[in-house]
Amino acid sequence: MALQDFDLVLFGGSGDLSMRKLLPAMYSRDMCNDLPPTARVVCVGRNDWTPLEFIAAIETNARPHIKKFDQKVWEKFLERIVYVSLNATDVSTYGKLVETLRRDEDITLVYYLATPPQMFARICENLAESGLATPNSRVVLEKPLGRDLASARQINLDVGKVFAEHQIYRIDHYLGKETVQNLLALRFGNILFEPLWRREWISDVQITIAEKIGVGNRMGYYDTSGALRDMLQNHLLQLLCIVAMEPPVSIAPDAVRDAKLEVLRSLKRFTPHTLAQNIVRGQYRAGHVDGQAVPSYRDEPDAPDSSRTETFVALKAEIDTWRWAGVPFYLRTGKRMSDRLAEIVVRFKPIPHSIFNQPTSSFQPNSLVIRLQPDEGLRMNLMAKTPGEGMRLKPAELELDFNEQFKTPRMDAYERLLLDVLRGQLTLFMRGDELEAAWEWVEPILQHWEQDDSPPVPYASGTWGPAASSALIGRDGLQWREEALPED
Repeated sequence: MALQDFDLVLFGGSGDLSMRKLLPAMYSRDMCNDLPPTARVVCVGRNDWTPLEFIAAIETNARPHIKKFDQKVWEKFLERIVYVSLNATDVSTYGKLVETLRRDEDITLVYYLATPPQMFARICENLAESGLATPNSRVVLEKPLGRDLASARQINLDVGKVFAEHQIYRIDHYLGKETVQNLLALRFGNILFEPLWRREWISDVQITIAEKIGVGNRMGYYDTSGALRDMLQNHLLQLLCIVAMEPPVSIAPDAVRDAKLEVLRSLKRFTPHTLAQNIVRGQYRAGHVDGQAVPSYRDEPDAPDSSRTETFVALKAEIDTWRWAGVPFYLRTGKRMSDRLAEIVVRFKPIPHSIFNQPTSSFQPNSLVIRLQPDEGLRMNLMAKTPGEGMRLKPAELELDFNEQFKTPRMDAYERLLLDVLRGQLTLFMRGDELEAAWEWVEPILQHWEQDDSPPVPYASGTWGPAASSALIGRDGLQWREEALPED
């Protein structure tokens, strides 16, 4: 599907996200000849730069993040770049943007708000007052989309005064990953798993997003946010929805988003008892990652000495539906972990009886591992006979490596999502009621922590988090995947 000519306007165009992700993503699409010849990227910032000064900034800050560089493509791409200096919160400075943008009916206007969320309302109001919020325009909202239910509702309300719901794209870059979309294909493009995708056959589901890095230069944001707001409320809950949702009637945006919304509404609400029992929050201490000594969170630059911000969260969630009743979903995310990975593990129930000369306890239950990063692919863990005489079984693995199976170039998540925005495809973007339903489920956790004076549980950097995380899943007689792997 060819793209219609567009002006992509990046508010925060000189910021970190634009330089690291958005501009390299658009360059990559230009390299693949996906962009119309006259399409432009209009970068908006407060610095009073000349065009040449801004290009120099891109050369310094964006170019190092491009993996496959071609000088001719780069020069062509830079010709698309327009820089506009304005104060995004002051409508009187929008005149230059009004003069710059093309507003023909065949031009798609996309406003990407790579800004703090407290600026969303003012920018949208200023776009409307300047006559730039047209029926043919779209707005992209970058996380964080609120700090709690009330602020998320306010964002929806403020942006909704200017843009209709079908014009609003709430971005979650995890949904742009190839493996997440392959999960949809796996579930609804094959008959194999659907009869087994239910409580009768599945023991538990584990969703992990682990990072080796610490908070880095994001302390100003992160210490007021924490792992629950930064990762679990959005990325992990969206992955849970795709795993658990009922088959939608089609891949149409509202059909898929209706199915995800039903999952969020079916999540069992926490009680004071389950809040204490089923959630672990931790904060990393000094340790070693990849053989290098790293500091404690509280020793990071600009960190408050007595910060109670969590860098790790593990919790047990349950879904009150006929399909999933009684199946625990374990969600886990953390910084300074032992490895960098994002994966979904669907573990099936153990065999009821062994006909072999081995006890059932020696059989590793079948599991499906959907790996999102770093090596995207699918793995099916089975029991198989070892070569030689006798009938001795041991775990074996069937693997689908997407890089090996599909030789075509792969898109970065931001590349795919930006193309979807430009094409008007809403399937991979959250709807307003989805956002509010996610916050409604998470908010009791935030309230409980605000009332609880106890600090997060410490864990050493370079590990898989606090021991309390293993105890959380261990109470159900289960283990995290890395703990259950057989020794070589």
